[in-house]
Amino acid sequence: MPQLKALIFDVDGTLSDTERDGHRIAFNKAFAEANLDWCWDVETYGILLKVTGGKERIRYFIERFQPVFNLPVDLDGFIKDLHQSKTNHYVALLQSGAIPLRPGVERLLTQARSAKLRLGIATTTTPENITTLLNATLGADSIGWFDVIAAGDVVPDKKPAPDIFQYALNKMDLSAEDCMAFEDSENGLLSSLQAGLKTIVTINEYTRNDNFDGALIVLDQLGEPGTAFTVIDGDAGEAGYVDVPLIKRLFET
Repeated sequence: MPQLKALIFDVDGTLSDTERDGHRIAFNKAFAEANLDWCWDVETYGILLKVTGGKERIRYFIERFQPVFNLPVDLDGFIKDLHQSKTNHYVALLQSGAIPLRPGVERLLTQARSAKLRLGIATTTTPENITTLLNATLGADSIGWFDVIAAGDVVPDKKPAPDIFQYALNKMDLSAEDCMAFEDSENGLLSSLQAGLKTIVTINEYTRNDNFDGALIVLDQLGEPGTAFTVIDGDAGEAGYVDVPLIKRLFET
C-alpha cells in the first residue's frame, strides 16, 4: 500500500505569489535596460503565462506581439541575455524582501519536516531564483530542507510535460505513488498528473479560471489557524488550513 513519504512543490505561484509583482516587473526592467519599448501589463502577462518558461515566453511574445521587430542574427543569444538580465532584476526584488511566501507555506514546510516527510521542488524557474527566494524568506539553512531542487533547464521539456517531476522523483529515489505534489496552474497540474502524482492546487490571481480536473482538492491558499482557506473544489472536511493530517487524508483517498 502506498505510504506518503514526500511533498514536492512548484515555486512560482505556489510557494510565493511571484508572477504579477515579481517576474512581470523584472521582465519590464530588463526590457527598459535593453532599450526595448516593450511593456508587459497585467493582462498581457496573464496571456504569456500560458507559455511555460521565461525564455520561451520572450520568444512567444516576439512571434505573436512583435511582428515587425527586427530580429537579431543570434535570436537565441539575444533571448538568453535578456532573460539573464530579467533574472538579475528579479533576484534584486527577492533580496529586498518585496516578495513574501504565500500564507501557510512556512508553517506547512516546518510541520512536514517535523513529521519526517521529505521535501522536493519541481519548477521551471531558475535555480538562482529559488535559492534567493528561500534565503530571503526562510534563511540560508532552508535550502538544505529540500532533498532535490529540480529547476530551470535540467530537463528538455518544461511543464505541462512531466519531465521535471520525473527528474525530482528519480533524484529522490521515490515512486510517484508515495508523494504529493503542490501546484497552482493548469500546466503545472498536467505535469504532475502525467508524472503520476496526486496533487493539491492553490490558485492565484492568474490561474483561478484554469482547468483543474484531476486535482485532489483546489483551494485559494494553504490557510493558517484563524485564517481559513476557501475550498473551490474538493472536500476538506472540517479543516480550515492545510496540515500534515489533511494531506494524509487526501492522499489516502
